[in-house]
Amino acid sequence: MGIKELISLLGNEIDDPDEETFLLFSQAIPSQDLGFVDPKAKTLDLIIGSRDFVIHQSPTLLTSHRGEGTTGAVLWKITPMVARWLDSSGNILFLHSVLTSKSLILELGCGISGLLGLVLFPKIGRFIATDQSYIGKILQRNLEENAVATNSTKPRKSKHELSAKGSIDFLPLDWELNSISSLVNILDEDTIRTFDAVLACDCIYNESLINPFVQTCAELCRLRTSKKGCPTVCLVAQQLRSPEIFEQWLSTFHRSFRVWRFSDELLPNDLRSKSGFVLHLGVPRNLFH
Repeated sequence: MGIKELISLLGNEIDDPDEETFLLFSQAIPSQDLGFVDPKAKTLDLIIGSRDFVIHQSPTLLTSHRGEGTTGAVLWKITPMVARWLDSSGNILFLHSVLTSKSLILELGCGISGLLGLVLFPKIGRFIATDQSYIGKILQRNLEENAVATNSTKPRKSKHELSAKGSIDFLPLDWELNSISSLVNILDEDTIRTFDAVLACDCIYNESLINPFVQTCAELCRLRTSKKGCPTVCLVAQQLRSPEIFEQWLSTFHRSFRVWRFSDELLPNDLRSKSGFVLHLGVPRNLFH
């Protein structure tokens, strides 16, 4: 069981980004707003599986004029959808041992909610949430109030390990400004070479983000240099908005990764492409043949 078995279920590899863009955007995609759950609410009540979550967010920060961006200040619609899918029994990534109880997962652009980490930490070994530092205070509150032992900025081995569970760390990372060396300087060498997956939800919404985002994904996935065993996979979920932005992202991503799309048959209704959302899996080209 592993990545080869998973890929056999995903079907044809994407060879032509232009064709993939045409196939997705030629569908009747429902009209949607920018993709926030509720940008005016200060708290959100969510149910994921058997767990209740209260997520704090900052409408004021979202509408501020902070030059480095504010989109992480509130929760985006796709994140609870992906969280529910990852939490579901028989999730295909866990079923085929791409993710296991020992997995180390890193999320790019986690935002204030930390929701993927909150859902996944009981199932895996360790979850590292990353984003710009401005979301750190609200993220920490959400992690703590949803009963998670966490580290912030400087993780130390075992200090916050939970019995029979994993742990969550938050590390600042702005992939427009910083290289992954900022992570390498904090994490020990054994840790950085054991990422099993890199996750990203709705991180691409303008063209200026594409190159630094893809470069960061590629650098993180290539830290696992051995061609033996399962390579680090990159899971990118996004709302279908602009065909031009999507095609530019996929063309750039495709140069560094072999890419597959999760077919609608493998996803819940709200994550299927006809609902306006899509999920792609990337595997580094130099480490998987």
